[in-house]
Amino acid sequence: MAAVTQTATPSMWSEEELAEVRGSLQREIAELEADILRHESAIASGEITQGAGDDQADAGAKTYEREREIALTLNARDLVAQNERAIARIDAGTYGVCESCHKPIGKERLQAFPRATLCVACKQKEERR
Repeated sequence: MAAVTQTATPSMWSEEELAEVRGSLQREIAELEADILRHESAIASGEITQGAGDDQADAGAKTYEREREIALTLNARDLVAQNERAIARIDAGTYGVCESCHKPIGKERLQAFPRATLCVACKQKEERR
């Protein structure tokens, strides 16, 4: 089965295309890591939570902003992990192969969402569960 997945990727993607996808994923990782640092420093600096003596509305708004920064940080970390996984799949020669059915993932799907690990049919099955 491994030989099938190894040959499916090169027929769909040229080396140049894979290099372009890799570069795009790496650029996005760098941007996301910058976002993570920015959000983490806003949280750590206390900018969001300072203001002892604030009324309830101010305290609520600051709590909301802190939770928002935390959520954005967690989302960015998840996207970094997905991008790193896609790069690992490129390196392994399995990029563009569905992790569930081992058939090729449509090239258009990967162009729209380069982190995809499932073909459309398997993704639809997963979402129905």
